This record gives sequence, C-alpha cells and structure tokens, in this order.
Amino acid sequence: MMMSHAGWELTSPVLTAASGPREVHSRAGGGLGAGVATWCGAYFHKCVALGLDYGHRLLGPGGGRAGSGCQVGIIKTSTTAEKTDEEEKEDRAAQSLLNKLIRSNLVDNTNQVEVLQRDPNSPLYSVKSFEELRLKPQLLQGVYAMGFNRPSKIQENALPMMLAEPPQNLIAQSQSGTGKTAAFVLAMLSRVEPADRYPQCLCLSPTYELALQTGKVIEQMGKFYPELKLAYAVRGNKLERGQKISEQIVIGTPGTVLDWCSKLKFIDPKKIKVFVLDEADVMIATQGHQDQSIRIQRMLPRNCQMLLFSATFEDSVWKFAQKVVPDPNIIKLKREEETLDTIKQYYVLCSSRDEKFQALCNLYGAITIAQAMIFCHTRKTASWLAAELSKEGHQVALLSGEMMVEQRAAVIERFREGKEKVLVTTNVCARGIDVEQVSVVINFDLPVDKDGNPDNETYLHRIGRTGRFGKRGLAVNMVDSKHSMNILNRIQEHFNKKIERLDTDDLDEIEKIAN
Repeated sequence: MMMSHAGWELTSPVLTAASGPREVHSRAGGGLGAGVATWCGAYFHKCVALGLDYGHRLLGPGGGRAGSGCQVGIIKTSTTAEKTDEEEKEDRAAQSLLNKLIRSNLVDNTNQVEVLQRDPNSPLYSVKSFEELRLKPQLLQGVYAMGFNRPSKIQENALPMMLAEPPQNLIAQSQSGTGKTAAFVLAMLSRVEPADRYPQCLCLSPTYELALQTGKVIEQMGKFYPELKLAYAVRGNKLERGQKISEQIVIGTPGTVLDWCSKLKFIDPKKIKVFVLDEADVMIATQGHQDQSIRIQRMLPRNCQMLLFSATFEDSVWKFAQKVVPDPNIIKLKREEETLDTIKQYYVLCSSRDEKFQALCNLYGAITIAQAMIFCHTRKTASWLAAELSKEGHQVALLSGEMMVEQRAAVIERFREGKEKVLVTTNVCARGIDVEQVSVVINFDLPVDKDGNPDNETYLHRIGRTGRFGKRGLAVNMVDSKHSMNILNRIQEHFNKKIERLDTDDLDEIEKIAN
C-alpha cells in the first residue's frame, strides 16, 4: 500500500538549546508514514542526547489548525522541575500511547463479551477464523502477514457486525491490546472502492502520535493493496487551498479534520462511507475535541457507517457516544472481578519517611523478592526513594510523568526483562502495566483521591497485580500518620479483608510472611 504525503512539507526544528527552535524546510518525498516515523525517531533521540524535553505531544493538545510555517515540534527545556511535588495529573493520551508501545502481542483477555444488538431479532454472528469473513484476498494476506492467526475475542463479535450489509453502526468497549485497531482498519479497508480517488473513510484520533500508530496498522494491513492510499490530517500537513485529496483513507485529529472538511474543503464529507472515532474516552478528556467530533459527524451522510471505540464507559463517554453514533450495536466487556483472595496484606507503622525507607530495607534484607513495584504519591518522593534504593545497591527503575512516553516504554521493557528488580513509580504512570514476575507490591504512600479519601479502586488495581495468574502475592502498606491509619482502616472495611500489622524490626516475623 502506497503512503501519500499529500503535499507534506516537513519542518524540522534545529535543535539548539540556547536559541530555541528554528525552522528548516525540506520538501519530503516518499511515503509519509515512513518519513514522519523516521524523523520523529531521530528527533526523539537527538532531544534525549541534548537533555531536552520535547513533551510526548509533538503537536500540542489541539491537534488542530496549522500556524504559519509547519511547526512539527517545539522543544521546551524542562519546566517540570517546579511541579515535582504536585501529584501527577492523569494524561490518558500518553497512557494509551504507552500501552501501544509496550504491547508486543495481544492480551489474552478472559473477560466475557456482552453484545447488545440494535435489532434483537436479527441473528447474532461470531467468527472463529478470518476466512469466514469472506475478505478480499489481498486483505486476508495482510491480516496473516501481521501475525493474526485467528480473531481475538472482540474481533469475533465486532467484525461480522462491522462488515455486514447493509452497514451497521457500532459502539464497542475494548482495552488496549485486544485487537480493536486491526478490527476497524479491516472494516475501513473492506469498504473502500480503490478506483474512486477521493476520501471514503475518516478516522479520528485524539493526538498526532495515536494517529501515527493507527496509520502504521493501516500501512501493514494494506501492504498487498497498493491502490489504497492514506493521508494524515494533522496540524503541520499543509495543503494548497482549493486542492482536493485523492487518498481514500484519511486519519487525523479533530481540529484539522474539521478544517479540512469545512473551511478548507479538502474533503467532501458527503462522500464518506465509514467514520471511526477511536479512543473516545481520551478524546473527551481533551478540551474542544468533543465539540469538533460532533460537528464533523453532523456533516456526514445518513448512510455513513459510524464506529466508536472506548476503553472505559463512564457516563460522560456514554453520553458522547450516543450523540455521535445513531442506532448502534453495542459490545461491552464484562469486567473481570479482581480479587484479593490470593494476596497477603500487611501494614507497617512508621513515624517518618526515613523510617518507611528503613522498614523497606529490612523487608528486602529478610526475604527473597523476585520483582517488586513500589508506589509513591508524588514525583519528588519517587525520585528520592529510587536514589536511596540505588545507594543501597538495588537495581532500580523509576517511572515518572516528566519522562517522554518512549522513555517510559523503555523503562517498562527493562523491568519486564528483569534487568531491574524494583520499579518505583507514581500512580499515574503504572496504569495498565502488567508484569507477570511481580510478587510484592509496596504502597510507600497509600492511594487517595484528589479529596484525600481512600482510592479503593486504585488500591485493588495496584496490589491485584501480585496475585495474578493464580500466584500468591504480598502487599505491604506503609502507614506514617493518624490520617494514613484512618485511610487504611477505611480500605480494610471496604474490602472486608483484614490487613495484619507487620513489625519489620522482627526478622523472624518477616521470614514467616515469606513462607
């Protein structure tokens, strides 16, 4: 599949810490996907070499209008130092990108899939092989070349609905790693008429980087379908006014796609057959994206197929989905009940941060720990603790929010491979990270919400990692004040599970808990 640059002008800032970015224009030939990806990679490594922070968003949060010149990236010297003591804000877009980077294969999801059909009387189809879908041979070839041997759980149910005639709309819940991107890409590629040289499929992503990730999947799956072309509607991809796009698939961020459809008229929205809104929960967390997405949807023809995906379905996402997708089929994942039954929970009474650290060292001195995750409330505590543990001779990895997404992915990969035995992290960074070898979780700070109340769901999610895959796990909570003792008691009441006191000065007692 050919990748078109649609008149792309690549502007690479000259990396000089003192003078700030200057723009150097070079007319980029060749495929856009490869060009941008290679350039981003080189840019990222150069930034790291110069100790600069280019942020995980190359194009800023708006994903929208192009300014004067094509600003593909602005370097900012790190200003995060002043913020280190604040609790980190959750950045869903960064988290989603991180999950994509660290997943080398699909998650073996044991969750039950629940299907709610628009018409309960129509037969419900699910498939166990890609052959049953009667795909075009070049697409089937692309699917197998990507390493998919059989459909994942979500694909079994979603693909027959997405490929049905007449087309059906779909709202689907699916986490990262379940194969949903491949599913909607297959649906888009199946609906395209290659002889028609205008946009027929439109896919919205919350950020530039997530759009690139989806573009990679389109590129791989369409490898044996050279007539299909892809254009990126992202800030910085400047086209001449009045130009029409000949690529059949357009992927981009809401602000730029809206401009291309309305103000600049590069795309005729009335000719769009498939509209995909990916990562809806991330989308509505970004200011402006929700309204822009709804405005785009309203320009599309009535018979356009609408597909919306989200990892979570809180009320705000649900309301948004219902505005964007009329008469949908719905696929939900029933959440697997995480359990604390296989996990031994303890707490240690301390009077200061240094005492907490001493208790941690005593614990490490007495029992053999394969791999441990230690959670802190702020970046400052996490950095301090990682440094202290390193001084004691531990192999420590640190995850914190000021790191670029690619750096975080590299840290997690090293921890997975066992190169470091201890991962110190703030709460936000560790969402969705599964490492099978984790046998101990230590809450250096107990999880609380923004109002200072116990965050029970986070507690369950943190320590639930140790008891996965049928193994017995160990969780140790550090308590250093009346307030944190109160938090612990409320967590205990919520789960109706006793958390035993542990004296880390008593070696015999520590050894007992390890057996």
